[in-house]
Amino acid sequence: MPEPQINTPKSPSFKSVKTIWSELIGSQTDFTLESRIFNSISISLIILLLVYIPYNFFAGLYTAAISAVVFALFFYYQYYRSRYLGKRHHSIAFGVAGVLIFGVNYFANSGMQGSTDLIWPVYLLLVLSISPYKQHLAWLAFYLICFFAIHYVGYLYPASIKYPFTIDHGQFLDRVIAFPIPVLVVYVTVTFIKKSYDQERKLTEEKTLALKASKEEISLQKNHLEQSNLEKNKLMSIISHDLRSPLLNIQNYLELLKDYELDSTERLGMEKTLLNSTNNTMEMLSNLLNWSKSQMNGAYTHLKEVNLLHTLSNTLEMELLHAAKKAISLSFHIPADILVMADEDMLQLVIRNLISNAIKFTPKGGKIHIEAAIIGDHCQIMVEDNGLGIPPEKQNQIFHIKSQPEYGTNQEKGVGLGLALCKEFTERQNGKITFESTVGKGTKFFVWIPQA
Repeated sequence: MPEPQINTPKSPSFKSVKTIWSELIGSQTDFTLESRIFNSISISLIILLLVYIPYNFFAGLYTAAISAVVFALFFYYQYYRSRYLGKRHHSIAFGVAGVLIFGVNYFANSGMQGSTDLIWPVYLLLVLSISPYKQHLAWLAFYLICFFAIHYVGYLYPASIKYPFTIDHGQFLDRVIAFPIPVLVVYVTVTFIKKSYDQERKLTEEKTLALKASKEEISLQKNHLEQSNLEKNKLMSIISHDLRSPLLNIQNYLELLKDYELDSTERLGMEKTLLNSTNNTMEMLSNLLNWSKSQMNGAYTHLKEVNLLHTLSNTLEMELLHAAKKAISLSFHIPADILVMADEDMLQLVIRNLISNAIKFTPKGGKIHIEAAIIGDHCQIMVEDNGLGIPPEKQNQIFHIKSQPEYGTNQEKGVGLGLALCKEFTERQNGKITFESTVGKGTKFFVWIPQA
């Protein structure tokens, strides 16, 4: 039979004490640093004075006991106004009241042989902590003048000073009991100021980091916007020039058919030229539409497990016909058991563009080879040709949109959209695309797609 559980009360945690203290002195958002310092010291001194009042009374130090009562009531009144009425504490009344009480206590409690002199500098520290900076010099001068004036009066009229306790035992107790007051005030004031400074510094550092991150984000957005505008301008250049030219060729051909009689040889040559121009235009238009869709709406990527050979079979058959028209040998080796995680449409577009580029920049009688292999957790698809190759000065820009046309070995016209589209669509499938190229010897493109 399981033993009954006994719930023992938990001792109050440091967090709960800290929370209570924060509520007593006020929140950082609602109270100034000066007010919070004043509230914290007021609470500490009220607690300490409540101990001193009965001690002084039973020790026969009636003037000190009355002074402690006055001090406690004064602190409580000022604290209540500051914390609960939302009114600013009176630093002037606070400073003057201290001088009056210390003056009375000096003559009633043994003068320089009493404990009053211990509290003077600490009370000045408190006044400086809760008063505006512009009053600090005035308070320093005021307290120095009052201190010397009271001591000078005591020096001139020694009979005005009362000695309520014996020099040895009574003076010892008076000093020992009075000493915690200045020590507590110094501790609370310095600790609170240092803690507040650390909090403000941390807050400033966080704001600085946030501002820096915001600036970096704005800079990235600016660069992205500039790049986007540049690409839009290039697309407009493609639409206005490169897409317009083939349509003008078709228009001119139709006008020739309308106005002139062409023999079979002329007609055949012109139709062949027109067919090549139309094929290039269709390829260009297809890439342009796919690119525009991906940039404007964001191309939707539907990744799933697909058989690589089955996915690319139609693309390979189509490109075999295109290569045959240019007397280019196109071969491929793709194992039938390779499965990849890909978007079928995107993968077909990538490989189709790479093969079309290879055909375009490979001379008549050249060779193109496509091969796939599993390397690690990816499938590597290689498209290799022995064509013109890519000049070194252009290799860093081949995956960017170009507005300047590139011409193939039969003057096939391209606009540089295909490779930019290949890179984006490959990365959308969690893959990457790389290449190797030597001028005059050919180019190898590598597409890396995750294995299923």
